[in-house]
Amino acid sequence: MKKRFTETQIVSAIKKQEGGMAVKDICREFGISDATFYNWKAKYGGMEASDIARYRDLEREHSELKKMFAELSLENRAMKSLIEKKL
Repeated sequence: MKKRFTETQIVSAIKKQEGGMAVKDICREFGISDATFYNWKAKYGGMEASDIARYRDLEREHSELKKMFAELSLENRAMKSLIEKKL
């Protein structure tokens, strides 16, 4: 069974490690592997809970912009091929 942790919980785990708690103890407390902890640290290290909410919003906005670009790019190609056929 895969556990899902909130960003606040992840930040608190990283803060505990920065406070001097051993990684193995944190992993045991949260029921995660060392690799999971270090993945969290790579992604969320140095962030506060408010930063994570902003990060999530930026990721969502980035995804929407990528979709918009893909749609416009496809439409542009279709228009170009239509114009070439008419000429």
